[in-house]
Amino acid sequence: MAPVVVAMKGHPGTGKSTLARAIAAALSCPLLDKDDVRDCTLPVDQFLRHPTGGAGGSAAALLNNLSYQVLWRMTETQLQLGLSVVVDSPLSRRAHLDRLLEAAGGAAARVVIVECRPGDEAEWRRRVEERGRSAGEWHKPANWGELEALLEGYGGGADYDLGGVPRLVVDTTAAGRRIEDQVSSVIHFLNA
Repeated sequence: MAPVVVAMKGHPGTGKSTLARAIAAALSCPLLDKDDVRDCTLPVDQFLRHPTGGAGGSAAALLNNLSYQVLWRMTETQLQLGLSVVVDSPLSRRAHLDRLLEAAGGAAARVVIVECRPGDEAEWRRRVEERGRSAGEWHKPANWGELEALLEGYGGGADYDLGGVPRLVVDTTAAGRRIEDQVSSVIHFLNA
């Protein structure tokens, strides 16, 4: 059986990572999280932002792109081993999906997208604001205003044509919807 890439998609605070972890556990497959890579770039980011460090404001974009390159390389390696994977990233640009499809194509892997779209904006805002108060989330929006600026920066580009890639949209903010129910929906989608 060919490996499967379950690619998470959605904005910060929509529940992608929580759902991705639960899906990976249910499928007993590796979870590859772009934030794990990005978190490791803090010392480099700080160095590049230092006035004598050189790159200045472009450091964040450079390191974010590097994080994606590492993520796709790790994905390719797992697929070449015949393993299915769950990839946790915003998948906010079509170029990211194209690179993922290229990585999957080399291993004849099937790609499906699980997109987290919050129906309850108040709950989404609460999550973003709560996460912003915790340490360790230095490269994510720390408040609702920062999230709005990030989304504005996408210029609508995060809602691109998936080109026939199967997609399941999940509302992780729906009241009373347990994570187990959401995982069951994903498993059913994968088996359909």
